[in-house]
Amino acid sequence: MSIPATGRKAAIFGLALASLGLGTPALADHHEEAGEMVHATLIGADGASHGMVMVQDTPSGVLITTQLEGLPAGTHAFHFHEKGMCEPAEGFKTAGGHFAPMVSKHGLMVEGGPHGGDMPNQTVAADGKLETQILNTGVTLAAGPKSLFDADGSALVIHAGADDYKSQPSGDAGGRIACAVIAAPK
Repeated sequence: MSIPATGRKAAIFGLALASLGLGTPALADHHEEAGEMVHATLIGADGASHGMVMVQDTPSGVLITTQLEGLPAGTHAFHFHEKGMCEPAEGFKTAGGHFAPMVSKHGLMVEGGPHGGDMPNQTVAADGKLETQILNTGVTLAAGPKSLFDADGSALVIHAGADDYKSQPSGDAGGRIACAVIAAPK
């Protein structure tokens, strides 16, 4: 029996999630060995869900895996912000500034940068979907000064435009269009 292309994609993604310990409860031991992990719902300015964000600690940094939809097509800045608050009515300003636990400048192309929360721009397809993985080596989920799990958590914020990787203090990326709270599991 053949599996339709969309079914194959779902099956492959499911196997990939299972291999990372994101699948069934039977893989709980593997999940513990792979490092701390959190799942978060990305919400838009209208408060609606736009999919899931999974953040997992690895020996090399934090791996962010997204399965998102309903976003505006084009290139958008992706940043971790300093507070685990995503209030759509406030334009997600409750998430605070960029997560910058160590004294550094904003930008991947700036001497003295980047902030821990700076990540490469991501391109949303014409159909509004974004399935990607990003490795951020400047943060962790483990305890310490670079932890996204500090007292008030953090947030993954998607901006309206692309980060120019140099403008201070935040890359001239435009407004905040979506947000996901990144907080330690309770």
